[in-house]
Amino acid sequence: MQFSEIIGQDYIKNHLIKSTVAGRIPHAQLFVGPEGSGTLAMAIAYAQLVLCGNSSENNSEGNQSCNLKFNSLSHPDLHFIFPNVTNEDVKSKPKSADFLTDFREFVLSNPYGSLFDWYKHLGVKNKQGEIRVEDATDILKSLALKSYEGGYKIMIVWMAEKMNIAASNKILKLLEEPPEKTLFLLISEDEEDIIQTIRSRCQVLHFGALPEKIIANSLIDKYNIESNLADKIAHQAQGNYNKALHFLKHDEDEHPFEEWFVHWVRSAFKAKGNAAVIHDLIAWSESIAGIGRESQKQFLNYCIIMFRQALLHNYETRELVYVEPQTQGFTFEKFAPFVTGENILDIFESLSEAIYLIERNGNAKIILTDLSIKLTRLIHKK
Repeated sequence: MQFSEIIGQDYIKNHLIKSTVAGRIPHAQLFVGPEGSGTLAMAIAYAQLVLCGNSSENNSEGNQSCNLKFNSLSHPDLHFIFPNVTNEDVKSKPKSADFLTDFREFVLSNPYGSLFDWYKHLGVKNKQGEIRVEDATDILKSLALKSYEGGYKIMIVWMAEKMNIAASNKILKLLEEPPEKTLFLLISEDEEDIIQTIRSRCQVLHFGALPEKIIANSLIDKYNIESNLADKIAHQAQGNYNKALHFLKHDEDEHPFEEWFVHWVRSAFKAKGNAAVIHDLIAWSESIAGIGRESQKQFLNYCIIMFRQALLHNYETRELVYVEPQTQGFTFEKFAPFVTGENILDIFESLSEAIYLIERNGNAKIILTDLSIKLTRLIHKK
């Protein structure tokens, strides 16, 4: 992965290149940024810069043999840790090493891919990924050995907020007193979900969402699409290059989130004075309860976005409305009047609570049914 392949984030690129050339490489760094901002891609490019001795962002100089190993992410001094789950092949105590080939394929196909994309790649159903103590043990073993090529050993921990307490505590001493020429690169979308004792040992670099113009220009250059279409996709992506790629390929969701959302709010609206509709909401809850926890959380986050967009439309800030509903008969003009300052906070709180409970393995059918009944009341709140 070359710095020249990463779109935007020029300040961070320049900082990493200059500090590396000057020999100032902090042993533990935390890259924090929203989905699609390029944190993982930047970490891999940085690792290539450090390990291969390149002196420019397109790796035109340096150890070419080393650069070739990065083309397949197979450099022996580059290690990856990431969330994982049990499957048919790994029945218990899963760890990153069990899925390394899959992870390399995933990253090489799209270095801007999200955690949800990774779970889909693994075929995760009703499970949630985690970085466990078995991974922490592998970290200790890998970094205790000498480097293969006599230089740095680099450990990239992707989605470090998914590290459980046992794993976090196990690597604390290593983060504080690492072996010589050891570099930790932790990557996170939510810094607050990482325990304070880990964060305090890292130098933090914050990545911002990508500007629309940078996303649009990249789509035009790499995929040769018309500028009007590129601008539209970039606006809808809201700084998320991964989402832009999904929009471009027309595979933004494996599930019909908009269809589910529209059916849900229409049923909730009809439920006032019509108790029979409650059966429709219960059936809807049962249906969504069967799609797997990660998909449920993704869908509920989508619902939050839709309610927020409706509120912005309702308050005449149309330039901030980027979602364009495709469902026949559903428009923000009709829906927005029912989303106001009187009910939006309660709606957000109810959705956030549902996400929290699902993440902690609550009964999805009960959680979603309760949420649906709450919505029947909130959507009519004056």
